[in-house]
Amino acid sequence: MAADDDSAISRLLQEARAGLARVEPADLAAAAAAGALVVDTRPAEQRRRDGELPGALVVDRNVLEWRLDPTSPHRLPVADDPERRVVVVCNEGYSSSLAAATLQRLGLPHATDLVGGYQAWLAQVGG
Repeated sequence: MAADDDSAISRLLQEARAGLARVEPADLAAAAAAGALVVDTRPAEQRRRDGELPGALVVDRNVLEWRLDPTSPHRLPVADDPERRVVVVCNEGYSSSLAAATLQRLGLPHATDLVGGYQAWLAQVGG
């Protein structure tokens, strides 16, 4: 998937990423150790096929905002600190950028995503 064409979605992606302090795959473990909540939004079939992300909270993409919005009555108990860093992980790092930007708009100022997604992390750890 190209992110550098002149399509509306590419422009939206660039805008979303401009507001994110994105995490490199090599830095994900350190971010988690420092207290970041790592959220895997990959569909179940991708997780079965490619493997789980150790230590990540799995949240379906279609309910992510409801589960992490600090003001939502449907939020998960682990999402009780709006100042906590949240690192959203998708398969290749595209939908996670859009999701992280949306989480910021919902009041999670430190929401971000993983550069290259799970596939980049897997390549980094030698998978």
